[in-house]
Amino acid sequence: MYHQPVLKNRRTLLERAEKFVSDVYFTDCNLRGRLYGDSRPLDSLSSFLSLERITFAEASKQNFEPYKVGSTFGPTWWTCWFKVTLTVPESWRGKEVHLRWESDGEAMVWRDGQPVQGLTKEGEKTSYILSDCLEDAEPHSLTLYVETACNGLFGAGQGSAIAAPDPDRMFSVQRAELVVFNREVRELLTDLETLVDTVKVRPPARLRTRAECWRPLCGPQELGEGEQRGFQALFAANEMVNLCDPFDAGSFPGARALARGFFGQKNGQSQHTVHAMGHCHIDTAWLWPYEETIRKCGRSWVTTIRLMEKNPDFVFTCSQAQQFQWVKSWYPGLFSQIQHFVKKGQFVPVGGTWVEMDGNLPSGESMVRQFLQGQRFFSQEFGLHCKEFWLPDTFGYSAQLPQIMQGCGISNFLTQKLSWNLVNTFPHNTFFWEGLDGSRVLTHFPPGNSYEMKGKIEDLVKTVRNNKDKGRANHSAALFGFGDGGGGPTQLMLDRLDRVKDTDGLPKVQMSSPDKLFSQLRADSALLCTWAGELFLELHNGTYTTQAQIKRGNRECEALLHDAEVACCLALGRDRTFQYPDQKLQELWRLLLLNQFHDVIPGSCIEMVVDDALKYYEDIRRDGGAVLQEACGALGSRGTAAGVFNSLPWERHEVIQTAGGAGGPALALVRVPSVGLSLIEETQPATPVSVTVQADGTVLMENGILRTVVNKDGTLASLCLIDANREAISDGCHGNQFVMFDDVPLYWDAWDVMDYHLQTRKPQQEVVQPVCVARPGGLRGSVRFSLRVGERSSVTQEVVMDATCPYVRFHTEVTWAESHKFLKVEFPVRVHSPNATYEIQFGHAQRPTHMNTSWDWARFEVWAHKWSDLSEHNFGVALLNDCKYGCSVRKNTMTLSLLRAAKAPDANADMGTHHFTYAVMPHAGSFQDAAVIRCAYNLNFPLRLMGCSPDTVPWSAFSVSSEAVVLETIKQAEGRKGAFVVRLYESHGSSVTATLSTRLPVKEAWICDLLEKQDPTQPALITTGGVTLTFRPFQIVSLLLIL
Repeated sequence: MYHQPVLKNRRTLLERAEKFVSDVYFTDCNLRGRLYGDSRPLDSLSSFLSLERITFAEASKQNFEPYKVGSTFGPTWWTCWFKVTLTVPESWRGKEVHLRWESDGEAMVWRDGQPVQGLTKEGEKTSYILSDCLEDAEPHSLTLYVETACNGLFGAGQGSAIAAPDPDRMFSVQRAELVVFNREVRELLTDLETLVDTVKVRPPARLRTRAECWRPLCGPQELGEGEQRGFQALFAANEMVNLCDPFDAGSFPGARALARGFFGQKNGQSQHTVHAMGHCHIDTAWLWPYEETIRKCGRSWVTTIRLMEKNPDFVFTCSQAQQFQWVKSWYPGLFSQIQHFVKKGQFVPVGGTWVEMDGNLPSGESMVRQFLQGQRFFSQEFGLHCKEFWLPDTFGYSAQLPQIMQGCGISNFLTQKLSWNLVNTFPHNTFFWEGLDGSRVLTHFPPGNSYEMKGKIEDLVKTVRNNKDKGRANHSAALFGFGDGGGGPTQLMLDRLDRVKDTDGLPKVQMSSPDKLFSQLRADSALLCTWAGELFLELHNGTYTTQAQIKRGNRECEALLHDAEVACCLALGRDRTFQYPDQKLQELWRLLLLNQFHDVIPGSCIEMVVDDALKYYEDIRRDGGAVLQEACGALGSRGTAAGVFNSLPWERHEVIQTAGGAGGPALALVRVPSVGLSLIEETQPATPVSVTVQADGTVLMENGILRTVVNKDGTLASLCLIDANREAISDGCHGNQFVMFDDVPLYWDAWDVMDYHLQTRKPQQEVVQPVCVARPGGLRGSVRFSLRVGERSSVTQEVVMDATCPYVRFHTEVTWAESHKFLKVEFPVRVHSPNATYEIQFGHAQRPTHMNTSWDWARFEVWAHKWSDLSEHNFGVALLNDCKYGCSVRKNTMTLSLLRAAKAPDANADMGTHHFTYAVMPHAGSFQDAAVIRCAYNLNFPLRLMGCSPDTVPWSAFSVSSEAVVLETIKQAEGRKGAFVVRLYESHGSSVTATLSTRLPVKEAWICDLLEKQDPTQPALITTGGVTLTFRPFQIVSLLLIL
């Protein structure tokens, strides 16, 4: 009697199973080769090429010419529409029929005028199901349209994914045919592939670049070799191969029964639970323009809807209200389907923001508006309120985000980006994150370190192994689906996860939602750790500086919209017939919020996106300027006398440039009340500015507060705070020293500046035009000079000292034409402190000036908003700016990052002429007592010229009694005329009581949240003095004022 031999050679058995399902080897006789049955060519295939992204209605009317499969079309960013006519043979009755379509461009199938399926070869979607089981009643002859974008899932990079796009790239359709799809083969393939994946599981990955995440680091490493469960999977797979005859479907049930036997062996109760959620991270713009993102959303989401129709348990999470708004406008039928599945709980809007914004650079008010616009959209369109903030792919997270989240009704946060840290491994996956004011949110980093898993065994095992909170958290998220460029989940991913819902040796898997995940995590949160302060990403810190024009546009437009809203509120408060332009302001805010997407404001996008972003800033400047002008006109009673408007909540006494006369702009020293206006009534300073050219060619400038000596090369030889008799510039050093660095990162060009760039420092000292006097003094004194920097660039700068002003300004023009260089300016100061202070949203944070630990060292380049400060007891120096974010303080050297010259993904990034201003401010006492915060606001929010009636008297609408409290925002309440929202925050880091006074006719005042929801339990008492409020350090308080 013959006995079948028992084989124990692991390698041969494993490779045998792999080859049996391979799409490369032995496809003539293996199982994979039987995936498709009969095929048939299309009746006809014709095409039409369009430069523009046009609607289906327009495209279907065009003249289509015959197209031959394999022919090229393009170039990049064009669109090729295909008209497909087909007839399904009668003999295919009872079979599953697909349109098989393979192209290197992203495609959308249109049927009966509606989008029905996305097709993306890179996203493993290469067929459209015409019939699950062909019946006589179904149409056998069809006409379809396929809209094919001339770009891939990740754009069209020339040579590498993140390189600048190849404008001349051509595309083709490699396959277009009707096929019979053998579903039983697919099911059996999934069984075998899942068993093989169980046998060979990759180890937890080291930090990978995004590019590396698209490809394995190396071949699979077989960690299951010594594990019992791995061998069981191996022998089950081998027996299935023995039993299965690819050419005999009758052998399939027996083989599948073996697989079910393995997968059906249950887990114990203590096993980790993975909450699987479909996801499709779509960058709102990155390696493709905004307009292409609209189509990516359509392609990805319509495919997701098709999956939901077949898989009623499938749950899909989707963020970014802007993308929903686009789909609503471009694909209204699809949007209606999304609304249907939202109601069913399968299509889950998450995040609560307008876009997935950068977590560092937007202002505090911009972050509030992200949530305000996002949550209102989700409420209006879906009747829901997001409970979790969803930001998996941004480049760091401000310490004020927990308070902003809580103020917007969000108590949970999900991201994974800190897994990319270059130096230190973040110690938690599930923890409480405590913000600047003490607010806490439950935070989860999916341990699989990805937002685009594929539902494979290695994803599940990695999720368990990487969990840094074992014993404290026994639940984790696994987000599956193609992402970044869209695509989303596939049926294969769902099938993989379904097989291992409860399989011995693997974590339990359940299709879940964010609400279920966080509810479970919160229920078991007693042992969770707390992380206080910012979540700093130790990578991508070049994004604080790249694409300086975008940074400038953001800062200027934030200030403009702030001023426009304040002026409109004041105009309405004085004249109830004034029409508050709420729709126009919402439109402009949404444009600004759009540009704060985490690959746009950081500058990590292609040139087309930069061009779009700069155009949007110009739109905001134009229309926002018109709104401001109209409001100021109403506020000033359409008068013609010269006046000035102050949007900030303190009196300002400063030099401004007026319209002047025939001789050009003139200067005036004006005094303007808090949040108010006054006529320009020139006053003379107690101490005018003096400018003296000294014998050695240096220039001495003094205004009674500061005295500075400017060298012939524009550096500061001295900067003295006169009353304190303190020199600010370090001995033997010069302030305002331009320095250049080599800037060649490891991979991510626009994103990264590496620590080793600091070893390439080169002071820039080649003088083109030595210092000369530009303004002789009085109200303003200044000197001008020019330098050559780098090989092909130049700096022209005016160093300005104004009467009464406690800081020196540097108005700077740079003509920039470098390659992989980094320009900074340094101020070595006579201050010793282990920590420097940096402005962040609604407050400030401290970071070390030393490199004691790897955590300190990793912060060699950090971000700040309008100011940074280095202080010791009773003296310090602040560095202010009007549009820069990257900076650092190492020991006693304060550095502001000015310009980079990355070449990917935008080959022309930052080339051209730049204008910006920074300032240096030595001060006595603390930066709080020295009004550094107010001075930084003054630099960023210029006094606005306006027309007034000749009899106008100085008028203030609002004031705050405490210097620690900043009145940040005054706006009309959303959807509520006759009501204002004012937002204040404590800026010093102190507990304080403050009174908000107003001259507007306020009847009621209520505490409200950041979404402007009135708290009926917290009326604010209005007295003759105003509204008295108490603040804890860095607390944000919003008031609803009823006129």
